[in-house]
Amino acid sequence: MANHIRQQIRERIATDLTGLTTTASRVYQSRVYPLGENNLPGLIIFTKEETSEPIGMGANRLLERLLVVRVQAFCEAVSNFDDTVDTICKEVETALANDKNLNNLAKDTYLSATEIEYDPSGSQPIGYASMDFIVNYETLDNAPDSAQ
Repeated sequence: MANHIRQQIRERIATDLTGLTTTASRVYQSRVYPLGENNLPGLIIFTKEETSEPIGMGANRLLERLLVVRVQAFCEAVSNFDDTVDTICKEVETALANDKNLNNLAKDTYLSATEIEYDPSGSQPIGYASMDFIVNYETLDNAPDSAQ
């Protein structure tokens, strides 16, 4: 049995974002542990929430799902962190725009919001952007591991 489509989507997004110019292979699918200095600049990818609605009636209904995937971009900078964060955002947005259907797992993927923050509390200031992507996909209600 395959993994839930939600996990497959998260893994595909991580694949799409690995190897970008600024963040390279520093791409992580976990929000549990913060990134250390040796992991910056880097990306964290996680699913935030999902809504679903049946399309049609009867047994084995088709569900339309809207998944929010958050991509957080982190960089360490004393100055010009806005420029670095914007560069990372551009690279992430471009990479995901080039794979809107996430290798046939989704019907569509698009950026819905970006929030940029700055945390001066550490040994070096950290700038980060939280980008929320909406992923529209469909499954049968009895087969959440298979995209329709």
